[in-house]
Amino acid sequence: MCPSIERISGRTFVETIRIEEGRIHNLPYHNARMNRTRRDLFGAREEIDLADYIHPEPYRERTKCRVEYAREVLRVEYAPYHMRPVRSLRLVACEGIDYSYKSTDRQCLNDLFAQRAGRDDILVVRDGLLTDTSICNVALWDGTSWITPARPLLCGTTRACLLDRGLIRAGDIPAGDLSGYTRIRMFNALIGFGEQECELS
Repeated sequence: MCPSIERISGRTFVETIRIEEGRIHNLPYHNARMNRTRRDLFGAREEIDLADYIHPEPYRERTKCRVEYAREVLRVEYAPYHMRPVRSLRLVACEGIDYSYKSTDRQCLNDLFAQRAGRDDILVVRDGLLTDTSICNVALWDGTSWITPARPLLCGTTRACLLDRGLIRAGDIPAGDLSGYTRIRMFNALIGFGEQECELS
């Protein structure tokens, strides 16, 4: 059984944010998630606006902004972002994994990623249901709609935005029902919806 990441995290958390053309993407969703974590885990009542800490203007190419925080913002770092191609996935089960909050401690996810057995990434199965890859939320095409797991490891900011816009819908996806889907898209704060897709066979 995988331990709770939050329990061993040292109580530090992170937002990874896309900057491109001098603009912060999905800022309201990152603010909402960060402030929910601060409220739930640190009892913080005052809200923080990441716009006060992030300076996107110099960054024209896609850039990864990493904001580490606990009750308060601890550090902000910027790095060029290069997408890692994913063309194959391996299903890996881990019943006890808990990554409800975006922790800086990813050891359990790293251990699962090490089990990919030559594939590009993993697709984590919990309680018999699909969740996420090691770094992305997912949505599967059923011939009519893109379905994202209703109980992901982490409720990502891009996932929340896509749900709000009606571009995907949430539902349970049993691992045994994969034959009912033809394609899978992987997305996160840095990878847009439709930029990374695999055929399911």
